Amino acid sequence: MTELVALDIGGTHARFALTSVAEDGTIALGDPVTLKTSDFVSLQTAWEEFESRTGRTLPRAAAIAIAGPVTGETIRMTNNSWVIRTGQIDEQLGVDRFTVINDFGAVAHAVARADEDQFVPITGPDKPLPSSGTVSVIGPGTGLGVAHLHRFPGSYHVQATEGGHIDFAPVDHIDDAILARLRARHRRVSTERIVSGPGIVDIHATLASMEHRKIEDLDDRTIWERGLANEDALCSAAIDRFCLALGSVSGDYALAHGASAVVLAGGLGLRLKAILPQSGFASRFRYKGRYEQMMAGIPVKLIAHPQPGLFGAAAAFSREHLATLM
Repeated sequence: MTELVALDIGGTHARFALTSVAEDGTIALGDPVTLKTSDFVSLQTAWEEFESRTGRTLPRAAAIAIAGPVTGETIRMTNNSWVIRTGQIDEQLGVDRFTVINDFGAVAHAVARADEDQFVPITGPDKPLPSSGTVSVIGPGTGLGVAHLHRFPGSYHVQATEGGHIDFAPVDHIDDAILARLRARHRRVSTERIVSGPGIVDIHATLASMEHRKIEDLDDRTIWERGLANEDALCSAAIDRFCLALGSVSGDYALAHGASAVVLAGGLGLRLKAILPQSGFASRFRYKGRYEQMMAGIPVKLIAHPQPGLFGAAAAFSREHLATLM
């Protein structure tokens, strides 16, 4: 058995878990510890806090998932201020072996390894994920994560992307109004400006302005809480509009990847688990002109694993360092 620390570093939180990988490749995560990235100046100081909380010396191995492109020796986080230098990780963290992977690349590893009962059907045929072909993995959170994996007999290949930063493509006049509002502040408007947790603020403000209401100065957390609890009609309408936008972009990524299935991920996806199947997500996902019938045949599922980033990071480590088949 191999022990390691799994880390999932996002824009808002860094999650740590003591993890073991058995000789047959089975991964067991310990209870995760969640730290706010804004409370720490670097990965090293957050690591030291995690070690302090465990009350033990940490294993000399780490699997690190990072919200940002993993290229070169210097990684600048997309949505927080940490700078990670991969050439110094062994010295800073006191490890002998480590894997660094894009956070949604890690989620794609989790999709490849998770049991079928970890997936909740959202739309399309209710059948298992295909054993061969491409699966798109999409997750709104602090930003918008996008990756895909290609399955083939006996194994799979993960491709991380920065697909959340493609241009937003409006579908109707409300999308046009959201785009116009954002374009007034940004030179270009990427998909994650709308399809992410913070994106709900501009959706909400656009809907308010279209009804000639006074725009309340609400943060994204308040809008999500009020909308999900059905405490505010405008907040609920903003969530409905968010589901439409998520359906549109999920269908776009499926087309671009040549996907046989799509998996939604992330904490925000889990919060929408009961809403998505009843929303306009499915109609927007299929709404691709002459390819509408093809899109209707693609299963879309939500991964319900509580920590797919940590689980996937450990899976990536096991493939790189332990030569496990999967």
